[in-house]
Amino acid sequence: MTTTIRTRVPAGASPAAAAPSAAAPSASGPRARRAARRRQLTAAGVLMTPFFVLLVTVFLIPVGTAVYLSFFSDDQPGLGFGPERTVFVGLRSYAAVLTDPTFLGGLGTVALYCLIYIPLMVVGALALALLLDSGVVRLRAFAQLGLFLPHAVPGIIAALIWLYLYTPGISPVIELFAQADVTIDFLGVHTVVPSIVNIALWSNLGYNMVVFYAALQAVPREVIEASVVDGAGPVRTALQVKTPLVRASIVMVSIFTLIWALQLFTEPMLLSQSSPMISSRFSPSMYIYDAAFTRNNYGLAAAASVVLLVCTIALSYGVTRFTSRADVSREAR
Repeated sequence: MTTTIRTRVPAGASPAAAAPSAAAPSASGPRARRAARRRQLTAAGVLMTPFFVLLVTVFLIPVGTAVYLSFFSDDQPGLGFGPERTVFVGLRSYAAVLTDPTFLGGLGTVALYCLIYIPLMVVGALALALLLDSGVVRLRAFAQLGLFLPHAVPGIIAALIWLYLYTPGISPVIELFAQADVTIDFLGVHTVVPSIVNIALWSNLGYNMVVFYAALQAVPREVIEASVVDGAGPVRTALQVKTPLVRASIVMVSIFTLIWALQLFTEPMLLSQSSPMISSRFSPSMYIYDAAFTRNNYGLAAAASVVLLVCTIALSYGVTRFTSRADVSREAR
């Protein structure tokens, strides 16, 4: 049975008027896409607003203030008996910072600290994460907790703990070495930087291990099983299969560790109370603190802060570019 539907056309109307309009959907399509696009942009703006508020409040405004203060200085006219006034000095503070041997020496100290600390941190955290992921370690949850707990200790408390262990006369570690006829000075001229590295490793190794371990959990198990089927042992699987797959996490941890290392302050500041090898300008951050709160030279402190910021940005950008080029060359092969 066939049903025929007939459309009645009014008298005098064109037959084409009875056909459905084909232009209606195409006319409403662009408008619908524009409306959807506006809704997406609005949602993105709402979600990104807190980030930009924090960026402007805690980064851009302080950086702008530091740049502004670096061009001014408090001077006293005459023989220094007149009223103090703020004058524009241009790049004089930057020249003073970049020609100050103590600031340049602090940069060298931080460079040595980074050369020791960053490789030990990245390699050590990655090795611990691979060990936990391999299943060799029993009671994995307790091992993770034990490794992460030092990071929960505030940096000042951690430095005080190690200051007690480094100080001769009260340190049980030094006394134990003395019973074995071994004399060791943890805060000597050649050991002070490794001692600070040890504190930083103790505090942050567990945190970065957790980052790597979380990245390893995202590695497909099928890939690991395939490598085992191909005859790869545990060490080869860890180094040639798992490690390349968490390369992004390695780069991220390296950059964050570099940024943190360039701001070295807490550990040497507390250790300076017991060691003459750590001066008040041991690192750039300590130099900035000394200039601002000991010498009351805020223009010099602001200039040193800007120089340290530029060094941090340049090194972070260099690491990012280097890793990006390495990824491109690897994909080209």
